Amino acid sequence: MPAPLPYDFLPEVPSFTLTSEDVSDGGTLSQAQVFDGWGHSGGNVSPQLAWSGFPPETQSFAVTVYDPDAPTGSGFWHWLLWDVPAHVTELPSGIGVGDPVGVQGRNDYGDNAFGGAGPPPGEPHRYVFAVHALDVPSLGVPADAPAAQAGFNITGHTIARAYLVATYGV
Repeated sequence: MPAPLPYDFLPEVPSFTLTSEDVSDGGTLSQAQVFDGWGHSGGNVSPQLAWSGFPPETQSFAVTVYDPDAPTGSGFWHWLLWDVPAHVTELPSGIGVGDPVGVQGRNDYGDNAFGGAGPPPGEPHRYVFAVHALDVPSLGVPADAPAAQAGFNITGHTIARAYLVATYGV
C-alpha cells in the first residue's frame, strides 16, 4: 500500500490550476527531472510549471516537490522554493541556484536547488509537485532552514494549493 500524500493530513484548502509542459499528472518523469548522482544519471532540471485560478488575496507562492514513498520514515524533499512574488505565475524549466525567483531552500540531498527523482531500485516512487498560494509576501525562513521548518511555515500560511503527482522508478 502506498504512503499517503503529504496533504492528506493537513487542513483542507481550496485548489487552483497547475500545469506543466514537463510533468503530467499521473505520468512518468522524464530523465530531465531525474537526479544526477546517487547512482542516477539524469538531467536534474526543474520542470516548467504554470498556475492560475488562485485566490486574489494571494501575497506569494511556495513550490515544493516531495516523495512520500522514500524509505526514510519522513519522505524526501526534492525542492523547496518560497517567497515567489504573487505576480509570478510561471516558472521556466531549469530554475538554477541564484535565479532571482524566490528563496531556494535546502532539499534532502543537502542542496539549495531542485533535486530530481532518485529512488532506490524497486517500486516506482511518487513525486508531488505542488504550488502553495500564501497569505504573506515572505515566510521569513532562511534558505538553510530544515525542510520540516520550511514546510511548517508554508502549511501555516497556505490559503490554496495545487499539485501534480508523477512517478519514477528504476
